Amino acid sequence: MPPRTDWNPVLRAEFEQPYWQELMGFVAAERAAHEVYPPHDEVFSALHLTPFADVRVVLLGQDPYHGPGQAHGLCFSVNDGVRLPPSLVNIFKELEADLGIAPSTHGNLRPWAQQGVLMLNTTLTVRAHQAASHQGRGWETFTDRVIGHVGAKAEHVVFVLWGSHARKKKALVDQTRHTILEAPHPSPLSAHRGFFGSRPFSAVNAALARAGQPPIDWRLAATP
Repeated sequence: MPPRTDWNPVLRAEFEQPYWQELMGFVAAERAAHEVYPPHDEVFSALHLTPFADVRVVLLGQDPYHGPGQAHGLCFSVNDGVRLPPSLVNIFKELEADLGIAPSTHGNLRPWAQQGVLMLNTTLTVRAHQAASHQGRGWETFTDRVIGHVGAKAEHVVFVLWGSHARKKKALVDQTRHTILEAPHPSPLSAHRGFFGSRPFSAVNAALARAGQPPIDWRLAATP
């Protein structure tokens, strides 16, 4: 179901496209035959929680988490009470090294989304326990349109691109008007190659300050 927010007029044309109809049919068939994450009503959480008019930062992920109870529609984020995935553990380590913010005991990043951080995966659904199982089915076309519309905003936006997959999306962004911050992915396989020490959180706030915008409060309350 398309998000019922101020994204609707921005994205309405997508919902008429053949690829969208095929994609919705595919996801419906997958849900009928398999466990699919995130739940149906959380697929568009990133757009529900961060209205188009409020987007100041884009944090780009790839696939939703494919373990039980993890994915809830925000990249890198997990539901309350779920063990922190390794990538998120590393994100919290870098947050502490960068800004001195102690790692959160939970991984629900909803407070970031509510401050204007669009936490978008490029694929919005996945079959349980099968990473990348919904890639190449049309989600990327849709999320590329989302990125393109954000990049067309008159207001300055900071794009945070971690890993080679996300970094390819900078071609969709006007780099003369927006800030792009790149680093290796925070996963254990690549974090030591330059994610650690990249200080992305202070860099985001510095870029926002240069644009005359307030900073993101990266602290997470004890309970979201």
